[in-house]
Amino acid sequence: MSLEAMYQQVIMDHAREGHGRGLVDLTAPGRGESHQVNPTCGDEVTMRVGVEGDTVAAIAWEGHGCSISQASISVLSELLEGESLDTADEIYEAFRALMQAKGEPLDEEREDLLGDATAFVGVGKYPARIKCALLGWMAFRDALIQARAASSGAAVEGGEA
Repeated sequence: MSLEAMYQQVIMDHAREGHGRGLVDLTAPGRGESHQVNPTCGDEVTMRVGVEGDTVAAIAWEGHGCSISQASISVLSELLEGESLDTADEIYEAFRALMQAKGEPLDEEREDLLGDATAFVGVGKYPARIKCALLGWMAFRDALIQARAASSGAAVEGGEA
């Protein structure tokens, strides 16, 4: 099986499987939610992120759209849930770099960090598809900012009691 065919299979598997799919209520002290739409194609996602201490404690999402957008969200969920906030930031930046690399692979360290997300390397050749792949990542970033703010607010409130 060629590398390209393997990458296509990873994307299709994630599009079907939908890791983290299901918009459940999160119990983590810091919670954020973001709804993102790609107006070009109609892809949508609503994502909830829960932060506990310095960890991405939970990710839940619901969305619809093309296989690239849905697979990318699934990969994101699988990669980032349970990671430290610093590692989540590193993975987020590595994925953005992959999308800007115009189909060229990244260095070995960032590819190791990305795991299944390296399957999206070919998407970088198609500017219209980059937005599809980044949709969930933008929702994650927005929800994470909210969750961090809520988490630090909960810590301040808890400290004053």
